[in-house]
Amino acid sequence: MRNYILRRVVVNIPVIWLVATLVFLATSVLPGDFVAQRIAAQDPTSTDPALRAAQIDAVRKDLGLDKPVVERYVRYLGHLVVGDFGVSYQTREPALKGMRDGLPYSLQLAFMSLFVGLSTALPIGIISAIRQDSMIDYVLRIFAILVLAMPSFWVGTMLLLYTVKGVSFFGLFEIGWTVPLTDPKLLWEDPGSSIRLFVIPAVAGGLASAAGVMRLLRSQMLEVLRQDYIRTAWAKGMRERVVILRHAMKNAMVPVVTVLGLTLAGLLSGNVVFENLFGIPGVGRRILVAIQARDVPVVQAFVLVIATFIVFVNLGIDLLYGVLDPRIRYS
Repeated sequence: MRNYILRRVVVNIPVIWLVATLVFLATSVLPGDFVAQRIAAQDPTSTDPALRAAQIDAVRKDLGLDKPVVERYVRYLGHLVVGDFGVSYQTREPALKGMRDGLPYSLQLAFMSLFVGLSTALPIGIISAIRQDSMIDYVLRIFAILVLAMPSFWVGTMLLLYTVKGVSFFGLFEIGWTVPLTDPKLLWEDPGSSIRLFVIPAVAGGLASAAGVMRLLRSQMLEVLRQDYIRTAWAKGMRERVVILRHAMKNAMVPVVTVLGLTLAGLLSGNVVFENLFGIPGVGRRILVAIQARDVPVVQAFVLVIATFIVFVNLGIDLLYGVLDPRIRYS
């Protein structure tokens, strides 16, 4: 196991280097110019081309953008080796500060969406498989197809429109956007306000991520339930709950874990659509703002960290296979 992990980590290093290179090259040819935008914002009334050109040259020199691309690339890689992701052009603060500030919001949205997705997909997938071709199976399959067909941003927009005046749940809390939320709160800071802000995007995102898992889990469960060892368990008189949960579901979850892992990686990377739609200051919203402002160091840092996270999530998924299926061995 240890040797396998070490080999995978070593193999992942060139992958991360390739991602860093592609991100650097992509941001080097990104349309627009941060320096020109900054000068225009600072002095929008200036009409002297020579003065503006001199200002642009001074800012480029200050930011190190006057150097050749190759020299900037080598310097960029050298800084990455020592853990330096650069400084934001806009705020002159570390490029990863925005990610550190936005990550708690993205994490809360991700885990709430994952909770909604799992609590929806697992029961529906299992019940639909063990009650194959029954009325409840047809109803659940239609539901899964409808959820799969509806874009998540459309679901979120519809939920937002129909709860704009607020909906009370047994008088415990309300969801809806009756007033502008200028200071979003996290769950441990203000549970009521936080749930009010996150519950609708969590439901929309959770249903979107659950749709594929429902159908995949159903097909895997049907395949496993036809295996000989399941027939043997039934013949021994085991309870249905034991056969399904202890024997069938564990083997059926191996391919499902792959989908769940990639879904979780995508959720933790920040949901650009929901974070912008619902005013959540998470990673996705911050990276969009950085792209619009042409804040290249922030974009590079965010994308590289997210890509590295996804690479190691894939490693974690591979290791989880051995937990679910003891026949899998790592050498």
